[in-house]
Amino acid sequence: MELTATPTATAERRTGTKDADGMAVASFILGLLGLLVLNLFLGPIAIALAGVALWRGTARRGRALLGLTLGFADLIVLVSVMHFDNTVSWSF
Repeated sequence: MELTATPTATAERRTGTKDADGMAVASFILGLLGLLVLNLFLGPIAIALAGVALWRGTARRGRALLGLTLGFADLIVLVSVMHFDNTVSWSF
């Protein structure tokens, strides 16, 4: 009789939740960083990561929601700067 190790459903779920937790934290960091630089790129990435993390059932739901909010804030900041400066770039 040969014994083989097969992954259980709980082990796969733990790995999926751990990945989703990492995505939630990454969305928060990218959303926060996007308020300062590259908000055109980092905002949508933060929104996508937060959405996937929430869809996968992250344990860090608050962090994912903050990343989602900051991602949208990045795009709002970009639109407002474009409106007031009549340009796509930042100028100080």
